[in-house]
Amino acid sequence: MKINTAEFIISNSDVSKCPLERLPEYAFIGRSNVGKSSLINMLTNHKNLAKTSGKPGKTQLINHFKINSNWFLVDLPGYGYARVSKKTKEVFQEFITDYFEQREQLVCAFVLIDIRLEAQKIDLEFIEYLGETEVPFCIIFTKADKISKGKVAAHIAAYRKELLANNWEEMPQHFVTSSTEGTGKEELLQFIDGVNQEVFKEMNEF
Repeated sequence: MKINTAEFIISNSDVSKCPLERLPEYAFIGRSNVGKSSLINMLTNHKNLAKTSGKPGKTQLINHFKINSNWFLVDLPGYGYARVSKKTKEVFQEFITDYFEQREQLVCAFVLIDIRLEAQKIDLEFIEYLGETEVPFCIIFTKADKISKGKVAAHIAAYRKELLANNWEEMPQHFVTSSTEGTGKEELLQFIDGVNQEVFKEMNEF
């Protein structure tokens, strides 16, 4: 799949105000500074579609972008953001969980994880939450250009070990990416295209 158009539609903190169109949605979420905005810009061929910042917690709303006029890319606030009050963090968490538990258009969540780091408790807890709430998801390992291929493989193996130890039957589908080098772009867009085809096929059957 080639992305020809990427259009910002709306930002809000209320799930009920998200677009009403019955188009498939793919939500991108991860810890602050995981490289989410850079990844979104790389996937969509836009330098500034998603705002990048050196400051954690830059994304603080549900952001909808319409891609190729037939699906939505949803940029969600990070979990575990720095320098926001506890009260504000609770509000963020509430509308993030509202989105995942109420948004019927969501067909897949992408959990972004910095491949350079050892398995982080907050990432594992969020993956566990998605599993418990039966939200379809994949893992995207980011910043693969920052370490050797050997370390990339070792860190993925460590995540697999952690998840299997926490009652997962298998490692969730995952992608290895680098926004700087464009690694994983083709594989990710191909996956989204395949899911879209299944979704539209089901929609046409009704």
